[in-house]
Amino acid sequence: MSKVKSNNVFKKIAKGLSVSSTITASTFLHGPPVLALGLTHLFGRNKSIDDTTIKLTNSWLNVNNWLIEHVLPETKWDIHVDDQLELSMDGRYIMMCNHQSWVDTTVNQYFGVSRMPLTRFFTKWELIFIPFVGQAFKILDFPMMKRHSKEQIAKNPALKMQDIEEARKSCQYLANQPFTLLNYLEGTRFTPAKHAAQQSPYQNLLKPKAGGLALALNLLGEHIDALVDMTIVYPDGAPGYGEFWLGEVPRIAVELHKIDLPEWVLAGNYEEDAEFRGKFQQWVDQIWREKDQRISALKQKYATQ
Repeated sequence: MSKVKSNNVFKKIAKGLSVSSTITASTFLHGPPVLALGLTHLFGRNKSIDDTTIKLTNSWLNVNNWLIEHVLPETKWDIHVDDQLELSMDGRYIMMCNHQSWVDTTVNQYFGVSRMPLTRFFTKWELIFIPFVGQAFKILDFPMMKRHSKEQIAKNPALKMQDIEEARKSCQYLANQPFTLLNYLEGTRFTPAKHAAQQSPYQNLLKPKAGGLALALNLLGEHIDALVDMTIVYPDGAPGYGEFWLGEVPRIAVELHKIDLPEWVLAGNYEEDAEFRGKFQQWVDQIWREKDQRISALKQKYATQ
């Protein structure tokens, strides 16, 4: 092994150790207080305690962001926010985003921690059993749903309404505070294999699952300041989580746009009204086609640089 390669390997190992040890130390510093404060939910909600919990969580995110800015200077960020979109830490937002990598959530947090309220997303109830992570999701009011399979719902239709009711209860807490509720409409990470299997009509995206967005808008639409579309592009290919933290992602492009919300969107019943469901799906399809075009334009821009 040449001296140059040896030095590069050493630098990579050193960077990996410094990043992982810092994130681990930060998690052990911030995690126990969050869990301890979460136990107070057993005796009722207290706004000052909830605010403290969110501040601790944002402090943990800020440590990660400090690492990104000071330990990963190799990564160049190109962030653009539509002029029509005014963001505030006191705002209430539903956000949709394309999904390619576990890094997407880190990108979202890097952008949002100083510009938007803490980002939550719908997650599975089963995650509650993962130490620290599951409990933190519950304490921070991530909507947690006991998602049942189509087969289970077919045998017991009441389970479908149980899922919706669980989501409704979770969203009640969000409606009374600033929030950003994130929805990955594709439902899974984009891969060429999944794209081919779906025979997706979009060049850069999987087919969107409109039901999750419809549910979020039904539960929270009257409370939000904006419906936000975030587009993430990795010009050099979607990275793994380890690649990102080792500084092996040269460029990340992020664009945010405000989506106009027609009045009819909040007035229908997606689950029960087939006509409304079809109209809603067409509306989402148009949003997705415009997003697909933006991704193609960004890829073309970076291909010439």
